[in-house]
Amino acid sequence: MVVLRTEEDRRNGVDGVTWKDYGAGLEENLADLHRRIHTGAYRAQPSRRKYIPKANGQQRPLGIAALEGKIVQRAVVAILTPIYEAEFLGFSYGFRPGRSQHDALDALAYGIKVKKIGWVLDADISRFFDTISHEWIIRFLEPG
Repeated sequence: MVVLRTEEDRRNGVDGVTWKDYGAGLEENLADLHRRIHTGAYRAQPSRRKYIPKANGQQRPLGIAALEGKIVQRAVVAILTPIYEAEFLGFSYGFRPGRSQHDALDALAYGIKVKKIGWVLDADISRFFDTISHEWIIRFLEPG
């Protein structure tokens, strides 16, 4: 089990940089990060890999990012979420903001009650990113 000593340990990056320290020179730090991203000089530091035991005896991997990595991840989510959200169908619930598994179950219960349903398919793609071709996904995500 991963034990982070304090609440501050949970919020800081694996690199030991604290939000308070980064914030002390926030404008300069963000300007430098922005420059490195746009010139291609930014390289994310490796995440620390820890494993958390699951109830079934298996372990779930957990990646603890460096502080700047957390900032970049949040920025990417803020930019991409509105783009991809527009493409999702209304009945798609997986890992979407403002939607939970409970919302999906409520919609399913309503659908079964109102419509004639012959069958229900539940799919859990286990270890998808462990098994997908990384070469293909990199080619897919490259610009132009």
